[in-house]
Amino acid sequence: MKTTGARNLITDVEGLLVGNAQDSKLKSGVTALLCENEAVASVQVLGGAPGTRDTDLLDPHNTVETINGIVLSGGSAFGLDAASGVQAALREKGVGFQIGEAVIPIVPGAILFDMINGGDKDWGLYPPYRELGYEAVRAAKPDFDTGTAGAGAGAVTAELKGGLGSASTLLDNGVTVGALVAVNSVGTVNVGGGAHFWAAPFEIGDEFGGLGLPAPLPASTTDLRIKFRERQNLEGTNTTIAVIATDAILTKAEAKRLAIAAHDGYARAIWPAHTPFDGDLIFGLATGGSGTRINVDGFIDLCAAAAATMARAIARGIYDAKAEPGDLWPTWKAKYGNVG
Repeated sequence: MKTTGARNLITDVEGLLVGNAQDSKLKSGVTALLCENEAVASVQVLGGAPGTRDTDLLDPHNTVETINGIVLSGGSAFGLDAASGVQAALREKGVGFQIGEAVIPIVPGAILFDMINGGDKDWGLYPPYRELGYEAVRAAKPDFDTGTAGAGAGAVTAELKGGLGSASTLLDNGVTVGALVAVNSVGTVNVGGGAHFWAAPFEIGDEFGGLGLPAPLPASTTDLRIKFRERQNLEGTNTTIAVIATDAILTKAEAKRLAIAAHDGYARAIWPAHTPFDGDLIFGLATGGSGTRINVDGFIDLCAAAAATMARAIARGIYDAKAEPGDLWPTWKAKYGNVG
């Protein structure tokens, strides 16, 4: 039987901190994941409309092996500025890749589209994401808010308000895997437009309501053409972006394989996933904090846990979302909170 880490957050992976910064008027924000020690990382992009920074360096054949942090941000392409703020905060701390006297924080990032969600995006000449990135680093700690927070502050799904989700799993060999995700998908996370989550088979306890799957399954479980196409015709206006992390010792190639496996969690929790209008991607991260090197069988178990943990984190992000003035979509709790 799988169990969660102590917090049921990605920070159960030793060596990680997370900070959020958001603006409720803007309906957008930034999440910074910080590595207390340099960590091995890679990335896998499967969506058709990604927005990224410094992801090429994460290919296993490229030179840089480790990173100092990862940024998830709202704001579409404007949100790429968030990584500059994170870099500035880390440089103040003397954290980064040392080349002579230069210290260069290595901080890849990804963005989602939350520009048309009821928030006030009239920010003047320069967008606020650099400052939000800086604030997110200053707020980084083991415990952090989920739901309407950080990069999930302005997120939406096909019919519900989106959000920032996280979850963790403790494997039998003592290795921990954790997921952090900002859910802003074209598709839906709930079965047939009802209260039940697609991720229900992987739920541990009642972390997102404990409803299980509907019985019997609705006849129209996949007939969602109207639901997600009733939204304005805004190509490239979504994206689910995430980090899957472990405290096992992995190579850069194995970190990429872990990210690939975690995409199965998207497919288990969102229907449809990886569409041409989503920029779906997952960063794979290994801190090595457990000191454990795993064999082939252990790596298969790790990849399976990565997919399940990601699916749970996605559902938790929606479940934890909070209603705010000006919302264009209802939260799960507002619509289904009395079900059960």
